[in-house]
Order: sequence, then structure tokens, then C-alpha cells
Amino acid sequence: MTVYDVAARLPAIEVVRQRCKALTVLDAIVEGDYYTYEPAWGAGEAAAMRNGSGEEYDIVFTEHGVFIRGLYHESPMIQIAEGRLWPGLLDGLPEEFRPQVDEPAFSWDGRLNATFVLWRRTGDDRWHAGDGIDLSPADVDEEDPDGSWLLDVLFDDIAEQYAQYADEVLEIELPPAAIEHVVAFRPLTGEAIRALNPDADLAHVRSEAARIGYPLA
Repeated sequence: MTVYDVAARLPAIEVVRQRCKALTVLDAIVEGDYYTYEPAWGAGEAAAMRNGSGEEYDIVFTEHGVFIRGLYHESPMIQIAEGRLWPGLLDGLPEEFRPQVDEPAFSWDGRLNATFVLWRRTGDDRWHAGDGIDLSPADVDEEDPDGSWLLDVLFDDIAEQYAQYADEVLEIELPPAAIEHVVAFRPLTGEAIRALNPDADLAHVRSEAARIGYPLA
């Protein structure tokens, strides 16, 4: 899978926004620390993933649309030592997203730190990636060279993806129906919270949900 495959499978902007909020709420409930959502990121909002092992992404929601940058630290396309991006990553990027390219929080030594970039303007009917990116430097065994698979969790099988993350990373088994309740963006109930974590701090979870704009029952 490459950034072009991901661009074809990502859902509409508002669905991505809701799913990012749902992941943050799920992590708040089960005490995970991968997914966050900031409702006040400059003039917009931003979601992020950090796995602590060098893989990360940021999704910035602005009045113009959405900008995504991600980093896979084992990608053969990372060129930190040379101080430049892999050719083509930003080809065709609309000028309105240039502030995100220059954002210090997404930079290393003064340049955007990324192995994949996507964007979608508010009026667009699809997601975009750089024109003609050369994806050939992958090793023979590397089928996903740019790391854009990190966004798989935002696809339509998000509930299954989160259950797998909880099992493999947090070493907990979560009830599918309770995960589905949250990722479907249904109003958050105490019952749903307790189903996911009987020991959850209800006040904290509800406060976090309210802060990021997730609906409460």
C-alpha cells in the first residue's frame, strides 16, 4: 500500500474528523496514548498519532480543507541526512496548505519531516498526493515504502483496526459492540465507557470528549 492507495480509500473530510475524535475518546477510556485531538490548533483543529517508536502522523483541519503529513522512520524514502524531502511528495500541493509545510512542529532541522503527505480542499471530491512520486526505492520485502499504512485505522474497518491495536499494544480485549458505538460517533454513555474499561474515570472521559467535541449522552 502506498499514499496513492490511501488517497483512494480515505473517507470524506467530516468522516475523517469524526473518526479522529473517536480514536481519541477510545484511548481516553482504555488509557492508551497513541491518539490525540486538539480542537484549537492555530485557526483550525488537528489530530495526531504517536506510537513512541518513530511512526507518527498529523492531520490538520483548516478552513481550506485538510493537510496530512506522516513519518515512517524505517522508510527507504526518508532523507533527513540530506536535509530534503523525497522528490514529488509536495508536487501539486495547493498554496493554502503551505503554512502546514512550514509548521515547526512538523519539521526537523528546518524542513518538513515526512515520508508521506496528503491533502484535500473543502470543495474537492477526493484526496490528493504528490504527482508522480517515485516509490521504487523500497526494499524487496518492503511493500509499503512510505508508511502511509499508518492511516489504515481511518478506513471503514476502523473498529477492527482499533481492536487489533488494543490487543497487540495494550494487551486488552475489547468488546466489538462498544468500539462500534464510539467509532460510529454515537453519544457517549456511561454504559459504553464501562464496557470498554470498568475502571475508567468517567468524569475524565466525559471531560475529554466534551473538550474535543465528541457528543455526550
